[in-house]
Amino acid sequence: MTALGPVAWPPARIRTERLVLREPEAQDRAAFIELLASPEVHTYLGGPRPRDELERELPEVPERWPGSFVVDLDGAMIGQILLRRASEHHRPAAAGKVDLGYLFLPRAWGFGYATESCAAALDWFDGVLPGEPVVLATQTANVCSMRLAAKLGFTEAERFRAWDAEQWLGVRPPVMPCD
Repeated sequence: MTALGPVAWPPARIRTERLVLREPEAQDRAAFIELLASPEVHTYLGGPRPRDELERELPEVPERWPGSFVVDLDGAMIGQILLRRASEHHRPAAAGKVDLGYLFLPRAWGFGYATESCAAALDWFDGVLPGEPVVLATQTANVCSMRLAAKLGFTEAERFRAWDAEQWLGVRPPVMPCD
C-alpha cells in the first residue's frame, strides 16, 4: 500500500455525531497494542501479533501516515480506519485505487461505529480526491464486514482465494464533484 498522493495531511479532525477521526497520539499506544494483539479482531486477518512483540516494537507515538485515522469515542481510541492506495501486489481490480481498511476493538462492535466512522472517512476522501473509486477487501465469511461494505455502497468486483479462504473485493464508484 502507498500514500494517498497530493492530499494535505493531517486534515482537521473529522467529527461525526458520536465520534472523532484524528491522527494517532501517544495516549493511543495501549489501544493499538490491544487492537493488533486481539484474536477476535484478527479472526479474518491471518491472526493476531504477539503482545510482547508489539510492546517492544510499537513506538511511543504510533506511526502517523496519510490516510490513517484513529476512531475516538469520548477521548479514547476504539478503532482505526486506513485509506491507502492499493499496489500492484493486490488484485488487478484494486491496483491503483484507494483501499478502505478498518479495525475496531471488540468492545466497540455492534454499535454502528464502523459504519459511522467509515462513512465520515469516505465523505472526507470524496472531498479531497473527488472522482476516485475506493475498494474494500474482506473474507466472505466475515458477515459483519460484508454487511458494512453493502451499507457503504460497495458492490462486488470479484471473488478470489487467498490465505486459505474466499475473499471478496468490492468497489465503491467514484463520487463526482458537483458544479
